[in-house]
Amino acid sequence: MVKVDYEKLKQVATEIRKDIIRSVHAAGSGHPGGSLSAADILATLYFHKMKVDPQNPKWEDRDRFVLSKGHGAPVLYATLAEKGFFPKEELLKLRHVDAMLQGHPDMKGTPGVEMSTGSLGQGFSTSIGMALASKLDQKNNRVYVLLGDGEVQEGIVWEAAMAAAHYKLDNLTAIMDVNGLQIDGCTDDVMCINPIADKWQSFRWHVIVIDGHNYEEIVNALDEAEATKGKPTMIIAKTIKGKGVSFMENQVGWHGNAPKKEDAEKALEELGGAR
Repeated sequence: MVKVDYEKLKQVATEIRKDIIRSVHAAGSGHPGGSLSAADILATLYFHKMKVDPQNPKWEDRDRFVLSKGHGAPVLYATLAEKGFFPKEELLKLRHVDAMLQGHPDMKGTPGVEMSTGSLGQGFSTSIGMALASKLDQKNNRVYVLLGDGEVQEGIVWEAAMAAAHYKLDNLTAIMDVNGLQIDGCTDDVMCINPIADKWQSFRWHVIVIDGHNYEEIVNALDEAEATKGKPTMIIAKTIKGKGVSFMENQVGWHGNAPKKEDAEKALEELGGAR
């Protein structure tokens, strides 16, 4: 069993959060709230769990990660840069015309991006296709996909969920970032998705509920998912939108607003400033 350096994961997540703030501020637009809420999950996936090679992004036996909530691109870009897929300088060109990093992930233009996403639910469907292809090819790699809680209001998600269970895709681990807020407000008010664990279980998924900011719980859930046979796993990760920046936490206004200079400086100071 691989020993887990939880302090290292925390440090990595902090750097990811700093780069989210820097990149979205530099762009003048973007989605910081739901990117910050997912930083601990992506740090654990890329720096502990997944088999990936930044020097060989198309390595055939790599694990795959799909960011189905594509508007959360800043957290994926910051993670890929931290892992070494491309220079961090690219982060400051976020959303610039002809730059590598656009407002939603682009598999054709960015090393490490497995699927172009943005239209909610389609990334989840694609991840199921990837997992099924690996099964058919008798590969032992795994597919991971991150959804937002507002995203699962889309009907396409539930069609795909049925398919994953039907084909017994136990090489698929989905993670749901449940921060309770979407662009129009509280998810319970916009379109209530609860009881969400019961829904996934009724669709014949193995379900695990965790604190999405607790590294030990994230690691244990990913291990349990890998050990589960005969069905896909859904990890319901309860998170805080804007996690790590006090004035952004649980504030729906930071779903899609970029911090101005003063706010960015304050956020970076809270996160520990420069490396």
